[in-house]
Amino acid sequence: MLKNVPSIISPELLKILMEMGHGDEIVIGDGNFPGANLAKRLIRLDGHGVSEVLEAILKLLPLDTYSDNTVLMQKMDCDKDLDIGIWKKYDEICRKGDSGYKGLSYIDRFKFYDRTKEAYAVIMTGETEIYANILLKKGVVK
Repeated sequence: MLKNVPSIISPELLKILMEMGHGDEIVIGDGNFPGANLAKRLIRLDGHGVSEVLEAILKLLPLDTYSDNTVLMQKMDCDKDLDIGIWKKYDEICRKGDSGYKGLSYIDRFKFYDRTKEAYAVIMTGETEIYANILLKKGVVK
């Protein structure tokens, strides 16, 4: 065990976060996300939600200050009237830390999938909220 590492961060996830370099991306997927199909490296955290994983990761991971660093999947046209409350929670979590957060940005579903294919790793959670996937771009430790 180590001090100051959130217990939700498994040894495998800690290794992945340490291996990532500036500009590398990691996706935290909800329970419906096709992460196993898209991931170069897959980490399972099925018993947890995206919010708690996001909060723990941001205690360790600096965000890229040169580009969009927290990216969400846009709602499909058929879901345009849905209120995605978890997005507000993500914004609150990201604002709490000294992580380089620049605000949430949004991209098309299929562009999100393409970015996921290129991401360093994907974390699959047991999150049941829809549109709960988030992509983080790593910055530098200062």
